[in-house]
Amino acid sequence: MTEITTQKIIIIGAGFSGMGLAIHLQKAGITDFAILEKADEVGGTWRENHYPGAECDIASALYSYSFEHNADWHYKWAEQPQIYDYLKGTAKKYGLYEHICFGTEVSSAHFDEQAKCWRIRSAGGEEWCCQFLVSAVGQLHHPFTPKIDGQSEFNGPQFHSARWQHDVDLSGKRVAVVGNAASALQFIPQIAPTVAKLTVFQRGANWVIPKLDRPYKAWEQWLSARIPLVASYYRFSVWLRNELLIYPIMQGRRLHCIIGLWMHRRYIKKHIKDPALRAKLTPDYPMGAKRILVSDDYYPAMAMANVDLEVSGIARLSETGLVTRDGREVPADVIIYGTGFKTNPFLAPMDIRGIGGQRLRDAWHDGAQAYMGMMTGGFPNLFMLYGPNTNLGHNSIVIMAESQARYITDAIETLDRNAQTVIEVKAEVEQKYNEEMQQRLSKMAWNAIEASWYKDGDKITNNWPGSTYEYIRRTRQVQWADFKIS
Repeated sequence: MTEITTQKIIIIGAGFSGMGLAIHLQKAGITDFAILEKADEVGGTWRENHYPGAECDIASALYSYSFEHNADWHYKWAEQPQIYDYLKGTAKKYGLYEHICFGTEVSSAHFDEQAKCWRIRSAGGEEWCCQFLVSAVGQLHHPFTPKIDGQSEFNGPQFHSARWQHDVDLSGKRVAVVGNAASALQFIPQIAPTVAKLTVFQRGANWVIPKLDRPYKAWEQWLSARIPLVASYYRFSVWLRNELLIYPIMQGRRLHCIIGLWMHRRYIKKHIKDPALRAKLTPDYPMGAKRILVSDDYYPAMAMANVDLEVSGIARLSETGLVTRDGREVPADVIIYGTGFKTNPFLAPMDIRGIGGQRLRDAWHDGAQAYMGMMTGGFPNLFMLYGPNTNLGHNSIVIMAESQARYITDAIETLDRNAQTVIEVKAEVEQKYNEEMQQRLSKMAWNAIEASWYKDGDKITNNWPGSTYEYIRRTRQVQWADFKIS
């Protein structure tokens, strides 16, 4: 008979969000929790994505825990190895490794109404029982590789950027990159100087503005380490810039869009001298409708003599390359997919069942939704970190994760203090909240295009329509009238 492990709280995922919640729980004196992690190390997306040039597109001073300052960032925008080390170091400092079950992929969880607990099963057959279940699986961890006719016929290596094959030597090779968004934007400049020929297959252009990255100077690191007020001020200034400049672009504010367009045009004209290439690299949708990308080396790489931009689309693969929709064959020795991630349905492929055995995927058949992005009706004691409508297009997701961690910790503390065991958001409250979200989202730039990873059909399921300040304010205290408590 399988032994069942009992914990008060089970957290699924040991990335930024899951670790952040665990630390907040510890600070509140709650230590009866376990973190179930499918991989063999912490880090989430920063463990998974190790392609050349991988780095964060949010400044490192802000893309870090507010309670765990790091004065040793090498660059203003940190690279993947240092972010990964930061997360591992944080996990060690706060003793999280003692709470983590590695190699444990959750396959299902159902709410036991009689026992008032969640029963969880892993892909390996292990079982757990907990009072509170928290999903911290993130939105960007299942790579999306498009199905293209002839993929099995291609003779050379082909892989997704999130599954980078470092043993494949690209030197002197003809390389085809499918996709040109956030990940491709980072690895294209890294591989372009070493390959014989690089062909980038672009489905749609992206708005790109310069990052203006640089290494931190030694005296800056010294000040950051020894004068907390300096570090706090700089973190605040980065946050404020994003709130006051980038967020209004998402809202479609005319002046801010003009500023953003000026930054883009100035940057592209500086590096792309060919008018035809410049036209191909210029989006045909409003700025902000898709994530605004930041890079200092993407346009210089696209202007290199050995780099071609292909916009006619891919019909199929052959043994020796890719065949475009207009019938031309582009020879390639290696194909790299920079095609992003599967973001919908949320929490897939886990089978989550709530009251009456209802599947979460069925409850969300019209698109995922959750009150404050954290709770959904019919699924008591289930919390979500980085859940529906909490993604950002302008600022650090760590800010949202910390707000959620404080909120969830406060809720659990209060329930314990009052000897209450079950919390569930009221259906009418969740519905009213979702209607507010969709009404506001309909006016944002993301609604200006038909399809993006922000959407599930016509519904914007991923993004938060407000500022981070608004989210912090609205999650500062639990509104107990919005919940059914027993």
